[in-house]
Amino acid sequence: MTTTAQELVEPEARVSPKILIADDQPDVLEALRLLLKSNGYEIVSASSPAGILSALDSRDFDLVLMDLNYARDTTSGREGIELLNRIQTRDNRPPVVVMTGWGSVGLAVEAMQHGVGDFVEKPWVNARLLDILEKQVALGRQRREAQRHAREDELRRIEIAEKLRWQEREVEEALRIQQGLLPAEIPQAAGYQIAATWRPARVVGGDYYDVLQFDEQTLAFCIADVAGKGLPAALLMSNLQATVRGLASSSLAPETLCSQINELMCRNITDGRFITFFFAVLDRQSKRLRYCNAGHPAPVVIRRSAGTERLREGGGVLGIFPGDRFEGGEIYLEPGDRLVLFTDGVAEAHNADGDEFGEAGLLRSSSVDGDRSAKRLLADVMSGVDGFSSGELEDDATLLVVSVND
Repeated sequence: MTTTAQELVEPEARVSPKILIADDQPDVLEALRLLLKSNGYEIVSASSPAGILSALDSRDFDLVLMDLNYARDTTSGREGIELLNRIQTRDNRPPVVVMTGWGSVGLAVEAMQHGVGDFVEKPWVNARLLDILEKQVALGRQRREAQRHAREDELRRIEIAEKLRWQEREVEEALRIQQGLLPAEIPQAAGYQIAATWRPARVVGGDYYDVLQFDEQTLAFCIADVAGKGLPAALLMSNLQATVRGLASSSLAPETLCSQINELMCRNITDGRFITFFFAVLDRQSKRLRYCNAGHPAPVVIRRSAGTERLREGGGVLGIFPGDRFEGGEIYLEPGDRLVLFTDGVAEAHNADGDEFGEAGLLRSSSVDGDRSAKRLLADVMSGVDGFSSGELEDDATLLVVSVND
């Protein structure tokens, strides 16, 4: 079970300091015990290095007050120095104050180099000893409090990093799912070229396009934009995709399809969200295009003759007003014509001055050239968008191009 920052122990209460005193002389231990106990300290005593280490294993202390000389070596303090080295390797080690009756400046300096907080020579002065202990206990508690905060901060960083990794995995999975909802291969028809691209402003987005082949004679194109960005928009987009594929057919008029989708979305969509949608059915042989535009940026038919037409017939956006009526539109395509469907992330791309790429930029990038394929026109338009916006899109950008061969 993962420990969280909230599960850490709160700062230690103001309880009696616990001190481990260590000396191989019983009378010294007793004198220290009486002095410290009468001044509010909780005392545990030890008479050997092994006893000190055993006591440190069994509980936490606010301070260790220890002699440097023990039975093995009663003059040099080497046994005490070795013991200090072992204490300093422990986690959550307490402050150490050392005492010795054979003290010298050199031994005191060496003890300090091994992590000792202060040094007292025997015989001690009670007032000075108590003052040293009080200061070292306070410093030890401050150090432990700082360590506790550092552990809390580290745990918070770990928790945040884990959440970010989890979110990244979730978003990556959502992206794979969303990419799977878009056509893996775009159906093609004799006499036409079809190309499309989808570029979310975030990792996932609310743009959607599809190409449906009902039979050898009939194709359908659709493009949509769900209000909003990120996972909520992507989820609604997947709902729309399933609805379109479940309802659309060559015999169902585009305006009827829009009405049916609108009724379903009005029941399922949350407040403040809506969908712009364009759907068209193409009869390959006659080149007749029947369409309905539900509040979507009007696709452009770029005629080979250099004229343009906007496909505006339809109605309002989907998902807000149940019972809305939609009108159908119809045009005929000619050899050399280009049909360009796009979302507002293309037209509304901004440059550094805040200017929009707009319809003018779209038409400049897709100016009529009878030798260009749908893929080439698609690449030119997106290149124009990227150059205009320096590659920084504020909204999802989707583009679908249908070119009519000669």
